[in-house]
Formats: sequence, C-alpha cells, structure tokens
Amino acid sequence: MSPYKHLTMSERETIFLMHNNQASLTSIAQTIGRATSTVSRELSRNRSAYSPSIAQERYEAQKSHCGRRSLLSDHQLLQLIRHLFLDLQWSPEEIAARLKLETSSFQISYTTIYRGIYSGLFDQKLSSRGARGVIRKLRHHGKSRHKKGYEERRGKIPISHTLQERPESANQRTQVGHWELDTVAGKTGRSCVVTMVDRCSRYLIMHKLAKKNSASGSNFGYRHFRIR
Repeated sequence: MSPYKHLTMSERETIFLMHNNQASLTSIAQTIGRATSTVSRELSRNRSAYSPSIAQERYEAQKSHCGRRSLLSDHQLLQLIRHLFLDLQWSPEEIAARLKLETSSFQISYTTIYRGIYSGLFDQKLSSRGARGVIRKLRHHGKSRHKKGYEERRGKIPISHTLQERPESANQRTQVGHWELDTVAGKTGRSCVVTMVDRCSRYLIMHKLAKKNSASGSNFGYRHFRIR
C-alpha cells in the first residue's frame, strides 16, 4: 500500500467545481483518482460553503503545528533547568542525569538542553562585557563541545563506595557514625559550603571552603575525622 498523500490545490479546486455541480462523491473521487472516503472527509472538514483556498490554508496551518512537541516548551521543566543551569551552575550532562535519576515525569537528554542554550532559550542580560548570552556560562564557554560518550570529570569527587554498599545500620539510621557529605556551591561557583550530617543523630557540621575542589573537601573531612 502506498503512503497517503494529502490533497493538492488542484484536486481541491476539482472537488469544489464538481461538488457545486451536484456531482456524486463517487464521481468526484474517480475524477481525481482518490478514495470516496477522502472526498467525503474533505467536504466534512469544511462544512460551510466549500472553498479550495480556505481548505488549503487550513491544511497548511495544521501542518505547521505537526511534529513532536519540544520538551523545553513545558514551562515547569524549562524553569527547573533554568534554575539548575543558571543559578546552580550545573552542566547539561549533570542536569539530564539528575532528572533521569530523581524524576519520572521529566526526562530530557543533555543534547536537547544544549540545543535550547545555543538557540537562546535561556538567554538573560549578563554583566560581563562581550558575553555571548548564557553560552558563556558553559564550562567550555561556548568554544567547543565534547563528543557523545565523553564523561565530564572536572569538579567531581571520586566515589569510593556506592549507596548499594551502605550497611543496613546506616539505611535504618540505628547507629551513630554514618555520615553523609554534600556541597552547596555559591553563585559564582568559586567557593562552596561542605556539609556533613550523621544519619542517626542528624548532627550537622558545616564549613565554607575557599575553593571548590576535591583537595579542599578531603582536607576538611580529614581534619574532623582523623584519629587524635
């Protein structure tokens, strides 16, 4: 079976003339080489006095709205990505991975986020002279992009033990001494606050690091937990 083809302007004009002359649907369909149901649907869509030009314009308008709806057209998702990217300085790769891990309603690829950035969807007025929109906020400052499969390692602290390896006493919060460490980055991304919370007692330790790197975080943890 050949794929369905939409009516042309010429075919619509033929339908118009023959329909005005009281021709049957079957006769019109045979003349333009279409199925009778196609002619019937065309006339049903335009119940008022049939006009081929109006029918064509309506088809073109509907065609322009066809296709997959952009994920970034979702206002709630757009605002969430805007916050993570502009306020928290997350990369598109980090945003896509976090949304995939934590939410089922928001699933988006990092390439879609990059397209939104380069199209100016997240643009805002920046104070830095010569900045090319929010592209300058990317870690590569808009100069280059890594190919698919590249893993971003900058600014990441290696994880030696996964959550799956966590003992049951830590999961159930029944034993003191199981600590969770996290960081809160400043707006500029140059400094951050490191937090450590005991899962059982909820005792909190906070410290501002001069630099956001693994060495500063490791030194802070060592100072608090070294054997005296």
